[in-house]
Amino acid sequence: MIAVEIQHYLSRARDFRKGVECLGREDLYILNDESVKFRYSPAQLGINCAISYSDALRSGMGREKLSSGDHSTAASDLESLLKSRNVESRKGIGHLKKLLRMKNRIAYDPVMVRENEVDDAVKQAERFADWAEEAGRKLKIEGW
Repeated sequence: MIAVEIQHYLSRARDFRKGVECLGREDLYILNDESVKFRYSPAQLGINCAISYSDALRSGMGREKLSSGDHSTAASDLESLLKSRNVESRKGIGHLKKLLRMKNRIAYDPVMVRENEVDDAVKQAERFADWAEEAGRKLKIEGW
């Protein structure tokens, strides 16, 4: 049963990641019109991608209850689980923390998010996704 749950989170994470890649493609801009460039979507998908990877990892390491709306503790919870398993490579935690701090600003705050902030969110998400994929394999999480 746990493998099915892990695969569910992974499927979402990988789908969000593909969405980020798709929306970042230059050929999607209709007639190369900069005004049609996707501004917030890649960053928000990247954040959702990281949250889903985090859920897959935490669930795969035995966490039964995951937060559904407030993900503010996801990074510290993941870090704690990794420490308890003596996992040395925890560099992804920093990327996840940064993304979680960006979440409300990008999705909800009534302020203009600068393009460099969106680019940073996408980069952080890519780095976290790469790290999470490797961590899931190294931890031999069932269903990964």
